[in-house]
Amino acid sequence: MLAFLINILSTPSILVGILALVGLILQKKPVEEIVKGTTKCIVGFLVLSAGASFLQSGSLLAFGDVFNYAFNMQGVVPNNEAIVSYALQDFGTETAYIMALGMILNIVLARFSRLKYIFLTGHHTLYMAAMIAVLCKIGGLSGLPLYIGGGMLLAFISAASPAYCAPTMEKIVETDELALGHFGGFGYWFSGTVAKLFAKDKDNSTEDINFPQRLTFLRDTTVSIGITMVLFFLIVTGIAVAKGILNEDPAALLAVYPNLGSLLNVGAETQTHWAVWAITSGLSFSGGVYVILSGVRLIVSEIVPAFRGIAEKLVPGAVPAIDCPVVFPYAPNAVLIGFLVSFVGGIVGLVLLSVFNNTIAPCALILPGVVPHFFCGAVAGVYGNAEGGIKGCVLGSFLHGILITFLPALCMPVMGALNFANCTFSDADFSVVGILFGNLAQRVQGLPLLIVCIVIFAAPIVYNYVAPKKVKVAED
Repeated sequence: MLAFLINILSTPSILVGILALVGLILQKKPVEEIVKGTTKCIVGFLVLSAGASFLQSGSLLAFGDVFNYAFNMQGVVPNNEAIVSYALQDFGTETAYIMALGMILNIVLARFSRLKYIFLTGHHTLYMAAMIAVLCKIGGLSGLPLYIGGGMLLAFISAASPAYCAPTMEKIVETDELALGHFGGFGYWFSGTVAKLFAKDKDNSTEDINFPQRLTFLRDTTVSIGITMVLFFLIVTGIAVAKGILNEDPAALLAVYPNLGSLLNVGAETQTHWAVWAITSGLSFSGGVYVILSGVRLIVSEIVPAFRGIAEKLVPGAVPAIDCPVVFPYAPNAVLIGFLVSFVGGIVGLVLLSVFNNTIAPCALILPGVVPHFFCGAVAGVYGNAEGGIKGCVLGSFLHGILITFLPALCMPVMGALNFANCTFSDADFSVVGILFGNLAQRVQGLPLLIVCIVIFAAPIVYNYVAPKKVKVAED
């Protein structure tokens, strides 16, 4: 039963569908509206997930590998899925209990504190639960104390991450009824904060870029992303081919670059030329983004109205926190700019780490992972654009790229202490939690660590009942 419950909770489409169902029932909607709203929410998440999986398993990972080969990059590629898969082998039960309890306590926190956000990105909840399970174990907790302490910590993080992203999120979506539920939140907040340096230029949005008359077709997101990524694929793949990637032993090459199978099968007379592979890969990238945007539009159109039932009946003021692509439709140009500039920031960050490693002290060299720089960099671009226009988008996403390069490097000693020496998380919140709580868990053991978790969870609730609430004054 526990495995079945965790399977549901870690499947975003089913989880959001259930919440939409509950919300619509609480609003006493007709049966036909309940069926329609629930089904469209589930289908929307499945469409979004299909687009994301299509990108990651195809164009994104292939581009990362061909880029690393072309420019001879060596180091650690941050990957959430890889490190979680290792953690679940030894901490699967602990992760399951923490995840289940954490999601319940997230609702409790939303009900009795001012952190009204209910985190709905199930797979990220699973990833954070796995990290917390390992950290609590290192801190000397086991059994029920581990489940309680870990669940409380997970609930706090799940409510706090959307909270500090909320001010800029409201500017993006123009409502306070939708929040961002993704554990890259610290990076998005950071991007929006530094973008405020150009607050006077925030009306000069990326979405208002004036193209010459003959280039107005570039305002179509699918076209602009497709052409841009085709150019990138052609250039990078051309460099890799010039270095002899097609002449190397495929088996040996795939051992190092496992996502280049489709490229290494080209070259023969009956197969596709590498340039055609690059063109189709770039256009496939654009297709994946199109699918993601379609899924997001479907979700948002249904989840916000459905969630009002929960907000009105069970948790007054509750706000759904949705996965990061939820912001993509609001600033498609910023999505593309944010990805590309964040990736450049990742390269600059790698160079800075190399200099630090060679001159000051040994440190992990973090390669720019295309997946985090696309999804997280794109959101950082949207946040930067909302606070500082085009200049804010560029600065925010560039510094975000450097940030998600340095944070995993700083988190690597903790990962090494956990026997995950060659792995680290990619998104900002994982690294922040790993650095802060990981070092704490190595110094504060047993009952004191559980007390810390209880205090962290209880503090927002106590604050809600002790601190005076702001009273909104009606305007004449």
